[in-house]
Amino acid sequence: MNKFLIWKIMPALIIATVVLSACGAPAKPEMTEQPAQTQPDQPVAGLDGTVWVADEEGNSITVINAATNQVLTTLTGVEGAHNLQVAPDGKTVWAVSGHDSLAIKIDAVTFEVHGVVPTGMMPTHIVLTPDGKKAYATNGGDNTVTVIDVEAMSAIATIPVGEYPHGLRVSPDGMWVYVANAKSTTLSVIDTAQDVKVADIEVGEHPVQVGFSPDGEFVYFSLNGENALGKVDVAAQELVGKVDVGGGPIQVFVTPNNKFILTANQGTKDTPSTTVSVVDVATFQVIATIETGQGAHGVVIDPSSQYAYISNIYEDTVSVIDLEKMAVVATVPTGMAPNGISFSPLPAPGNAPAEIQLEIPEGGMNMPMP
Repeated sequence: MNKFLIWKIMPALIIATVVLSACGAPAKPEMTEQPAQTQPDQPVAGLDGTVWVADEEGNSITVINAATNQVLTTLTGVEGAHNLQVAPDGKTVWAVSGHDSLAIKIDAVTFEVHGVVPTGMMPTHIVLTPDGKKAYATNGGDNTVTVIDVEAMSAIATIPVGEYPHGLRVSPDGMWVYVANAKSTTLSVIDTAQDVKVADIEVGEHPVQVGFSPDGEFVYFSLNGENALGKVDVAAQELVGKVDVGGGPIQVFVTPNNKFILTANQGTKDTPSTTVSVVDVATFQVIATIETGQGAHGVVIDPSSQYAYISNIYEDTVSVIDLEKMAVVATVPTGMAPNGISFSPLPAPGNAPAEIQLEIPEGGMNMPMP
C-alpha cells in the first residue's frame, strides 16, 4: 500500500471507531422472546448456488457452496472487506474495501479480479441496478454515495446524502436508491435517472439497512437505536409503521415471495444478540425469533425463499436457516468478523483451491476484461 493510501486510511479508521460499532449504535436490552430451535451438529444439503461473505477483520471473502453448506474457497487480499453484492446475472461480485476506498469487481466463477474503481472515503455497502449497468456505494467517511458505470469501470457521480450512509438498496424497478444514514434519523432517496438526492425521510434513531418489498411498494429498514423495524410507503415517501424486534438490528431482507421480513439482531460486542426476527409481511408483526450465532449481522435469502443465510460477526460463522422449519439447519465457519453477505444462483465452480490470493491493482487501474 502506498503512502497516499495510508494517509487516506487513517482518518477513515478514526471515524470508524467513533461511528456505530460494527454498524450498530449501542443497543437497548434485547426483547425476551422464546427463540425457535436450533442448529444440528452437521451441515445439511441446500440448493445450487454460492453464498459470498465479506470477512471484514479477516481481509477476506468466504465463498460457500450452497448445495453442501461447506466452504468452497477463501479469497484473500481485500483489506477491510465490509460488504459485497452479487450482480443480477450472478456472474460477478462487487466488494468494497473500507481500508483502500475501492470497489472491486470479481469473477464469480474464475475468482479473478476484473478491475477496481476508487470510491469516497471508507465505503461500507455496494449495490447494483437490476439491469446491472450501474453500481452505488455508500461512503461512511465523507457522507456520500459513489455512482459507478459498470461497463466503463469508472465513477460517474458523487451524491451527498445524510450522516454516515451505510446500507442501501435499489428499488425493483430500478428507479430509486434508498440509503440508511446510520448516524442520523433519515433515509435518503436517490433518483437513479438523474443520480441526485431528491428526499430525506425522517424515520427514527440510527437506521442501518433497508430492504424493498418485491413489488417495490414498501421499503423496510432497521432502526438500531430503537430495536425496531420500520416501514416506508415508497409512493408517498413517508413512514407508515414500526415494530419492535431484537437487540441492535442491523441488516434487513424481504423474502422474494413477499411473505416475511428478516432482521439480523447483532446487539453489541459486550452484549451480543444471537437472534433473527421474522416479521410477517401481511400483519407486520414478529411471528418467530430464531436463535443463530453471536452477533447476527448480515442476512440474504435465496431466490426460492427456502433458505436464509446469516453472518454472525462475533462468532465467525454463517447460520443457514430453513424458512419452512424456521430453524437453523447448518453452521458454516468463515473468516474473521463476517459482515456483508450475498447469494449467487449460479452453481458452484468445482475444484477451487482452499485459498486464493486476489491480485488487486492500486488506485483504480482496471484489469483486462475476459
